Amino acid sequence: MTHVLEPADPVEKTALLTAALRAAETRREDRLYADPYAAALVGDAGPRLLAEIRAATFPADRPRSIPSTPDYNAIRTRFFDDLLQRAVREDGATQLVVAPAGMDSRAYRLDWPEGLRYFEVDRPAVLAFKEQRLAGAVPTVDHVTVAVDLTAPDWEDRLTDSGYDPKAPSVWLLEGLLYYIPEPDARRMLQRVAACCAPGSRIAADLVNAAALTLPHMRPLLDVFAGWGCPWLFGSDEPEELFTRHGFDVRAVQPGEDGADFGRWPDPVPERSVQNVRRVFFVHGRRR
Repeated sequence: MTHVLEPADPVEKTALLTAALRAAETRREDRLYADPYAAALVGDAGPRLLAEIRAATFPADRPRSIPSTPDYNAIRTRFFDDLLQRAVREDGATQLVVAPAGMDSRAYRLDWPEGLRYFEVDRPAVLAFKEQRLAGAVPTVDHVTVAVDLTAPDWEDRLTDSGYDPKAPSVWLLEGLLYYIPEPDARRMLQRVAACCAPGSRIAADLVNAAALTLPHMRPLLDVFAGWGCPWLFGSDEPEELFTRHGFDVRAVQPGEDGADFGRWPDPVPERSVQNVRRVFFVHGRRR
């Protein structure tokens, strides 16, 4: 049976876009990482989605005014690659959860320590498509897929039924998730994840600020995602406070700052005190 993500569910479009961006990054001579599986995961819709993003990001008739999505995605991927590798090795965590998993291939393209169990959580259609596209590929880790929608009331039960132990240290990655869901749902997600984490467990996520949802110069990019049916819905100017309220002690770094640049961020990085500017945050820390 052939599994197709076309026409793609709105959320699944972002997964195919990410695969297309990672495939394009892998073809660059100055690439920040190599994802040899991304090209297989792009699907039929990926090139079209990437072309729409490129047209919005680099308009032919005027200078770029919105963040460079290819550079941002490359930095985000490399930042989380490095962070996850450090986290599982420094703490000896035996569990890593990627939710949602999308077209991510870190379970295949990165080296992981012995004894780690790697959980991917996403919708059944996404995981079925991914399995078909990666047929024959062998994970480098004990790899477990959990086919459940993160909006389901029992996804935690499905995760534990698959072997996850909420009492053992874990590392969680919420990549490309929080700005696509309304604020109450984003807060509820953090609360639910916190309830699954033993003290000392690590978390990582990306998040935009509130102004990124409303600034006029962001409109070309926002319109693309809204047109796909997956508008950006939530942003926070105080990511540290947001995560603290749900049991995590974190720090937030912006692309272009130390440790989140890799020589690729093309824009100035305004101080946090500056108002009415777009921002993206990479948030990472621990469960109290």
